[in-house]
Amino acid sequence: MSNASRTRLRLLTGIAALTLPFAAQAETPAAVTPAAAADPTTDAADNTDAQGLTDVVVTATRRETNLQKTPIAISVIDPVIIKDRHVQSLLDLGDGAIPSLRVATFEARQSALTIGIRGIVPFDQNQTARDTGVGVYVDGVYLGRSQGLNAALFDVARIEVLRGPQGTLFGRNTEGGALSIVTAAPTGQYGGTVTAGYGNYGAYTGQFHVNLPEFANISLKFDGVTQHQDATVSNPLSGSYGWNYYNRVGGRASALWKPAPGVSVTVAYDQAKDENTPFYSQLVNYNPKKLPVATIAQINANNGKLPSGTIAPLPALVVVAGDRRMTRADIGVPQQLSTDRTHGVSSTIKWEVAPSLELRSITAWRGVDTDQWDNSGGAHRTVFTPNGKFSRYSLSWMTQRQFSQEFQAVGSIPQLDYTAGLYYFREHAEETAATPSTNQWNANGTAYTILSPVVTGAITSGNQGWAVGSRFLQRGSEATAHSYAAFAQATFTPDAFDIFHLTVGGRYTKDKRDGTLFIVQNKATNFKFLFDRSRFDPMVTAAIDATDTVHLYAKYATGYRAGGANSRSQTFAAFGPEVVKSYEIGSKMDFADHRVRLNLAGYIMDRTGTQIDFDNVDTVTTSPTFNLHTEETRNAPGKSKIRGVEADLTINPVEGLTLGGSYAYTYTDVPATANPFLNNALTKVFVVFTPRNAASASLDYELPVAIGEAKARFHIDGNYSDSVYSFQNEATKSDKSFIVNGRLALADLPLNDAGTKVTLSLWTRNLFNETHIYRRSAANALTLGDYANFNPPRTIGLEGSLRL
Repeated sequence: MSNASRTRLRLLTGIAALTLPFAAQAETPAAVTPAAAADPTTDAADNTDAQGLTDVVVTATRRETNLQKTPIAISVIDPVIIKDRHVQSLLDLGDGAIPSLRVATFEARQSALTIGIRGIVPFDQNQTARDTGVGVYVDGVYLGRSQGLNAALFDVARIEVLRGPQGTLFGRNTEGGALSIVTAAPTGQYGGTVTAGYGNYGAYTGQFHVNLPEFANISLKFDGVTQHQDATVSNPLSGSYGWNYYNRVGGRASALWKPAPGVSVTVAYDQAKDENTPFYSQLVNYNPKKLPVATIAQINANNGKLPSGTIAPLPALVVVAGDRRMTRADIGVPQQLSTDRTHGVSSTIKWEVAPSLELRSITAWRGVDTDQWDNSGGAHRTVFTPNGKFSRYSLSWMTQRQFSQEFQAVGSIPQLDYTAGLYYFREHAEETAATPSTNQWNANGTAYTILSPVVTGAITSGNQGWAVGSRFLQRGSEATAHSYAAFAQATFTPDAFDIFHLTVGGRYTKDKRDGTLFIVQNKATNFKFLFDRSRFDPMVTAAIDATDTVHLYAKYATGYRAGGANSRSQTFAAFGPEVVKSYEIGSKMDFADHRVRLNLAGYIMDRTGTQIDFDNVDTVTTSPTFNLHTEETRNAPGKSKIRGVEADLTINPVEGLTLGGSYAYTYTDVPATANPFLNNALTKVFVVFTPRNAASASLDYELPVAIGEAKARFHIDGNYSDSVYSFQNEATKSDKSFIVNGRLALADLPLNDAGTKVTLSLWTRNLFNETHIYRRSAANALTLGDYANFNPPRTIGLEGSLRL
C-alpha cells in the first residue's frame, strides 16, 4: 500500500471512529417531522423549541429533505443568523461564520468577490474567460461572474453552503462546493416587514418586504433594500471618495401563480446597484531587504534610474503604517465610485404530474455591468523617482449577459427516489481595461500634483489619462461560453434493510468556450482561443441509519472547473480544466433528547490540473511598460492534495439557550509549477485564503418579556482564522484573526391589537475593533516594501423593524 493510501485510510478511519461513542450513547426517540424553513418575518430563534433542537429543511438534493438525514456536508445560514451577525452582503461572511467557507475581495475591490470552500479558492476569476471553483446560485440559477456578487441580499429564507464537489446535481465549476441562496417566496397572505437602521461611519439601512393577498390564484411579493456606509479611510483630496465606502440599492418583485391543482409558476425580476470603493492598500514596511538607499542625486546622475543594488528613497510624505490600520490616507488621489449593476428575470414552473413525480423548469436571463475605478495604493505600491508618476488607477469596464435553462424530473417509486434533468447555459462577457497614473511627484518627493484625466499628444503607457479618449487600453477581450449537461441521481433503500441507502449519480457535460483578445497595450490584436471538452462526473454515496438519530455516510464524488484563457496575458494564453476526486465520510447525530447535535466530516481531495496564476506588475516609472499588469496561468503538474476535517456542534442545554461551534482543519499542498516570469523555473505555489485552522463559536439566549409575546434576545459570536496566503506564488502570509460580533434585541413588542409587532436591536461587527491584515504582498520587497489590506474597523448601529 502506498503512503498516500495509508494516509487516506487513517484519516477516514479516524473520523469514523469518532462517531462510534456517540452512536452507542444515542437515544432512539420517535422520528421528528422536518420543520418548515425559517420564517424571515420573525426575530425569534428558529433553532430551538421546548423539545430541543428542531429539524432544518434543505434542498441540496433538489428535493426537500431533513438536514440531518441528508448525506452531504451542509451548513445553513438562516434569517436569524443573518440578523444576529448583521450580514448585508456575501462579503460579511468573510469573517468566518462558516469555517470552511472563505470569502474575500479580489485585489482590494469590494465589487468582485473570491469565494472558496474546502481549499478550492481561485486566485483570479475576475476575467471574461475564467470560471469559479465554487458555484453561487440564487433560487437555482447559477451566477456566472464574480462581479456583482457583493450586491445587497434580498429577503433570504436560507443560504445553503454545500461543502465538497457538487458536480452531479449542480455541474461544472462546483469542485469545491456550492453556495445556494434561497429567497423567501410569496405567501399569498397580507403581511410584511419594514426595517430602518443607523450606525457609525454615516451608515444607514432600510428595507421592506411586502406580501399581498392572493387574488385569481396569484400571490405577489415586493422587496426593496438600501445599504450605505461612508468611507472608513478618508481621502485628503477634496471631491474624491475615501476607501471602504459602499452604497447599495435594489428591488425585487415576484409572483406565484397556481393556475391548476399541482401546478405553480413563479416569476421574479430583480435589479440592483452597488456603488463602492476599494479597501485601502497600505505600505506596512520599507526596505525589508536592507538594501542601500539611493540618493536623488545618484538617481539623476543615472538618467533617472536606480543604481544597481540600491532601493529608491522613501518620500517624507509617505507613511509606513506597520500593523496599524490607517484612518486617513497620506496621499490624496482621485477616487471615483466603482459601480456594479445587476439585473435578472427568472421563471420556475412546477407540475406535480402525480403524487410521486414532479416536473420542473427553471429559465433565467441575467446580466451584470461593471465600471471599476480602483485607486487603492497611492504611493504605497510604486517606486519613487524624481518627477515620476505614481498611484495606479486600475480601471475596467465589463459587461456580461447569460441565459440558462434547466429541466428536472423529481420523483419516487417504491424503494427509489430519483432526480434527472437537462441543462443549458450560455454566457457572453466583454471587458476593456486601463491603468493610468493619477499623481506626479516633484523633484525631491516633498510635494505632488494631480494629473489631468485628459491628456494631449500621443496616448502612450507613460502619457495617458482616465477620461474617454485619453485612455491607454492595456487589454480588451470578449468570450462566449456554451455548456450542455444531462444528469441523474437516484437513492435506493432496500425493503428488507431500510436503514441502508445507496445513492448513485452522474452528470455528462459538454463545454465550449471561444474568445478573442482584441486589444493589447492599446493596439488592435486578434489573439483567439477555443476550449471544447466533455466529461462525466460520477457520485456514489452509501448511508446508514445507525439509530433514528445517528446517520453515517461515505461518499465518492468528482467535480471540475472548466478551462479557459487569461485575458491579462499578452497572447490570451489558454489553460486546461481542473479535476477533483473527493473521498468523504461523515456522521450526523442528535442525542440527549435532541438537545445536542454533532456533525462530523473528514475528506480527502486530489486535484489535477490546478490553475495557477503568476502575475507581474511593472512599478518602475521609467519603464516603457510602467503600470502594466501581466498574468499567465499554468496548470500545475501532478496532484494537488487537499485534506480536511470538519465539525459542527449545537447544544440546547436549557430552554432559551443555544450554544454553537464549528471547526475546520484544511491541509493543502500544490506541486511546484513552472513560473513564466522566472524562465519557467519551478516555483512553490499556494492555495489562497485557506487557513489551516478555522473556528467559529456562538451563544444565543432568549427569554420572554412580560409584554405579550415579546422576547429579549442576546447573541455573540467569535470567529478565528489562522494566517493565509494571499497570492498563489508568494510565500508571504497574512495575519491571524479573531473577530467578535454581537446583537441585543427586544423582539416582537406588540404595537396594536391587529398583530403589528416591533423589534428594536443594537448590533456590532468586530466588537473589539480587532485589526489584522487579510491580504499581503511582498512582490515589491526589493524595490519598496510590503503592501497590505486591513479588515474593516468596528461598526455599530441601531435598528428597528416593524412586522405587519
